[in-house]
Amino acid sequence: MRGVQDKQTGMWTFVSIEDRIPSEHPLRRIKKLADQRLVDLSRVFNRMYSEVGRPSIAPERILKSLIALYSVRSERQFCEQLGYNLLFRWFLDMELEEESFDATVFSKNRDRLMEHEVGRLFFDAVVRQAREAKLMSDDHFTVDGTLIEAWASLKSFRPKGEDRSGDKDQGDPGNRWVDFHGEKRSNETHESKSDPESLLARRGSGKEAKLCYGAHALMENRNGLLVDLKISQATGTAEREAAEAMIKRQRRKGVRVKSLGADKNYDTHGFVNFLRGRKIVPHVAANTGRKGGSAIDGRTTRHQSYSISQRIRKRIEEIFGWAKTVGGFRKTRYRGTERTQLAAWWVGAAYNLVRMAKLAA
Repeated sequence: MRGVQDKQTGMWTFVSIEDRIPSEHPLRRIKKLADQRLVDLSRVFNRMYSEVGRPSIAPERILKSLIALYSVRSERQFCEQLGYNLLFRWFLDMELEEESFDATVFSKNRDRLMEHEVGRLFFDAVVRQAREAKLMSDDHFTVDGTLIEAWASLKSFRPKGEDRSGDKDQGDPGNRWVDFHGEKRSNETHESKSDPESLLARRGSGKEAKLCYGAHALMENRNGLLVDLKISQATGTAEREAAEAMIKRQRRKGVRVKSLGADKNYDTHGFVNFLRGRKIVPHVAANTGRKGGSAIDGRTTRHQSYSISQRIRKRIEEIFGWAKTVGGFRKTRYRGTERTQLAAWWVGAAYNLVRMAKLAA
């Protein structure tokens, strides 16, 4: 029998958000893990805000908003969806009658989190949680890097110190017509006017050059969880410099790295000697075609552990793939290394939480 469409809405409705979310929804495990780590940051939140004045948005909600933001393309769109998306409201512990966030206020609160390095602290808390649950290896790791497109157009890549005050017939001043055919451009002579910290780089031979940042990940080899994530300028030596910085940071935390897997780009005498000087076995792919030969010899490649590290190190590409597709981090939404680093902490924490929820299940 055909149903009848009733266009009259009820005057009173009692709805429980908790009942609307399926009991087996994967976000339930992620929310539980995130809430446990937010308790540890309560003292940091107390230092961030004054004891007098009008109450601000709860920092716990801002943090969980940034975790959920990886699935939405912009902060403004997230604030809009928060008005009608019950799943987001449940994840943020918001009541149905509460107003959604104002996008401008939300962005200003993000700057406060960046000032107090809350992004790094939360990411470290998630890593510590995984380590306490015995989901991480403290011995064997992998490092790699990728390029993240900057929020800047090639039109903005102009000569340094260029005076555009006398430009005529160039169209829209904010998006003018530019003819750079035949012009030799490099990072030494040119810079982006909209994002000066981004650099011109390409993914490989024959690929087009784009304004990018470098993203560098340190992964533990047991379950493929992120241990550290660093954003830098896309220079030719950024991968090895970032790897050294992340290894030193692990040492300061008391983690004794025993082996480090990496691709051929890390096969330099300087980086291999850096690892051996710290008693870390360099499981780096041997670049035998490089002029001067490889820095890796038979004393490393003859062991079975070297072959295992070379096979497992490809798992780090899954992290970059998730971050760029699901995490929406193929192209940064922010300008500058510091803001892009904050976004990287949230994407990295979200990846670890999703991975840990699956491992716990």
